[in-house]
Amino acid sequence: MTNSEAPTDATVRLQHIGGIDTRDVTLSPGVTVLTGRNATNRTSFLRGLMGVCGSDAVSLKSDADEGLVELELDGRTYTRHLSRKNGRVVFDGTPYLQDASTAELFAFLLGSNEARQSVVTSRDLHDVIMAPVDTEAINAEIRTLQRERKQTEQELSKLESLESEQRRLESRRSELEAEISELESERDRLAERIDAEDQTVETQHAQRDELDETLRELQDARSELETVRFRLQSQRESVESLRTERAELESELESAEAADIDRDEVTARVEQIRGEIESLNTTIADLQTVIQYTEDVLDGKTDLIEDTLVESTSSGSVTDQLVSSETITCWTCGTEVEESQIEETTTRLRGVRDERRERRTELRRELDELERDLRSADETQSKRQSLRRKLDRLEGELDNRTEQIDSLTEERDELAARVEQLEREAEDKRGQANETLIELHKDRNEVEFSLDRTRDELADVNDELDALDEQFDRREELEAQREQLTADLEAARTRIQSLTSSAVEAFNEEMETVLDLLEYENIERVWLERVERRVREGRQKVMQTQFELHIVRTADSGAVYEDTIDHLSESEREVIGLVFALAGYLVHDVHEDVPFMLLDSVEAIDSDRIAALVDHFEAFPQFLVVALLPEDAQALDDSYDRVEWGDE
Repeated sequence: MTNSEAPTDATVRLQHIGGIDTRDVTLSPGVTVLTGRNATNRTSFLRGLMGVCGSDAVSLKSDADEGLVELELDGRTYTRHLSRKNGRVVFDGTPYLQDASTAELFAFLLGSNEARQSVVTSRDLHDVIMAPVDTEAINAEIRTLQRERKQTEQELSKLESLESEQRRLESRRSELEAEISELESERDRLAERIDAEDQTVETQHAQRDELDETLRELQDARSELETVRFRLQSQRESVESLRTERAELESELESAEAADIDRDEVTARVEQIRGEIESLNTTIADLQTVIQYTEDVLDGKTDLIEDTLVESTSSGSVTDQLVSSETITCWTCGTEVEESQIEETTTRLRGVRDERRERRTELRRELDELERDLRSADETQSKRQSLRRKLDRLEGELDNRTEQIDSLTEERDELAARVEQLEREAEDKRGQANETLIELHKDRNEVEFSLDRTRDELADVNDELDALDEQFDRREELEAQREQLTADLEAARTRIQSLTSSAVEAFNEEMETVLDLLEYENIERVWLERVERRVREGRQKVMQTQFELHIVRTADSGAVYEDTIDHLSESEREVIGLVFALAGYLVHDVHEDVPFMLLDSVEAIDSDRIAALVDHFEAFPQFLVVALLPEDAQALDDSYDRVEWGDE
C-alpha cells in the first residue's frame, strides 16, 4: 500500500467452517480483538481467515457437505470453497495467496504454529527460519556459475595462447604487403620502359605489320590476363566475406547448444509427477481433515463429536464427561484413552502431513524445471535448424565461388603461358636489335607471376588473421562475462548467510525490546548465536550453520548464569516463541505478501504482558487479529476494535 492510499477494511464471511454456521466479521486496519470464552469458535474464525489466505489448516463443519470463506479487501474478493467428496474434504476457489507456507510459519501464530513450537520443543531454529528458502536451488545455481566461470576462464586462456600466433601473422602480412608494393612498383617501372622501347622498335623494324599483329595479340592477352586477375581478386574478396559470415553463423550455432534431454523420458516423468502430485493432494487433504477434527475435539468443540458418540449410554453431557477426566473416549473405537496419546498421534500426523507437503513442493519444482527444459529444447532445436539451413546455403555458395577461383586460377595460368609464348614470338620477329624489349616483357611477366603468388599468400594470411580476430573480438565480452559470473557467484554464496545473519539480528533486537516491555525480572537476556558446526552428511563431514539459543538469568543473589529453555516458565517460553516467529516475519518480509497477522493461544501470558505484546506487534502487519479471553482483553487499549464471541 502506497502512502497515498487510505487503508481499507477487510470483510470476512464464513459458512459451515469449523464450528461456525455463518458469521460475517469486518476487520479495520490495526488491532482487532476477538473476545470470548474457550470453545466459542474464535479459533475456527482464525483458521477460516487462514484458509481464504491459502492455508489448508481450515476444516468443514462436521454436519455440512459444503463450506465457504470469502474475503473482501481493496476492492477485490477472494474465496475458498470446501466440499466433502468421497469421504474427504477438497478445496477450490481463488485464495489470497497461491503458496501460504511462509505465512503459516510466521504470520498465522496460532497455538500449533511451527515457529512458536520450535522454540518450546528445542527444534533446529535455523531450519525453521530457512524453510521458505530453496537452499538446494541456490546451491545448484552456485555449481552452475562455477562451471560457467571455469569455461569462460579457459576461453580467455586459449586467447592468450593465440596472441603469439597473431603477432607472427601480422608480421608476415606486413612483409607481404611491402613485397606486393615493391612488385607493383617494379611492374609499373617495367611497363614504362616497355612503352618507350615499343616506340623505338616501331621506327626501326622492317616487318612492322607482322610485329604489330603479334604485339596486338600480346596486348590483348595481357589485357585479358589483367581482367582474369581482377575477377580472381573479386572472387577472393567474396569468399573472404562469406567465410566471415559462415564463422558468425557457426559461432551462433555453437552457442545454441542442443538440449541434452530425452524427450520421451522427460514427458513420461512429467506425467508421473502430475499423477504423484494429485495423489499427494488427496493424502494431504485427508490428513488435514483428521488433524483438524482431532484438534477441534481436543479444543472442546462438543458439537463436532456429539453425532459420533450418540450411541454412548453414559449419563450427563458428553462434553462434561470428556472434559472432567484425564481420559477421553476415542471416537473411532469407543475405548477410553489418555488425551496425551491422542495429542501424540496428532503430532505424528502433522509430521506426516508436512512431509507430504514438502514432497509436493519438491515435485512441483521438478515439474516446472522439466517443463522449462522441454520448452527450451523446442526453441533451441528450431533455432539450430534455421541456422543449419543458412549454413547449408552459405556452404553451397562458398563451394561455387571456390570452384570459380580454381577455374580463374587455371585460366590465369593459361593466359600467363600464352603471354610468354607471344613474347617469344615477338622476340623472334624483332631480332637481336629488340632483345632489350623482349627482356623487359619477360621481366614484367615474372614480376606479375610473383605478384600473383604473393597476393595468394596474403589472402591466406588475412583469412587466418580474420579467424583470430573473430575470437579476439570476444575477449572483452568474455572478461565482462567472467566479472559478472564472479559477482553472481559471490552474491549466491552470501545469500543464505545474509538471511541467517538478518534473522539473528532481528530476533536479538526484538527480543531485547520485548524483554524491556514485559519486565521479566529474572531474565537478563535472551539471544541467538549463529554457529558453524561440522556434522556428518552421508559418508563425509560438512560444515552446517545452526542457531544456538542463549538464555541468561539472574539468581536471587544477583549472580548471572546461563540457563536452558526447559527451565523457563510457560509464559516466558511462549513469549520467546512469538518473538522468534516475528523475526521470521521481518526477515522474509511477510507483510509484503499477506496483510494479516493472527495471534491465538496466549492465555499462559498474564494480561498486562499480553497488552504490551499486542501494542508491540501492532506496528508490523496491516491487520493484527488477536483471540483473547474477556479478562485478558480488558487490559488492552480501549481504542482497539473488539468483536464479541459467544456460544454458537
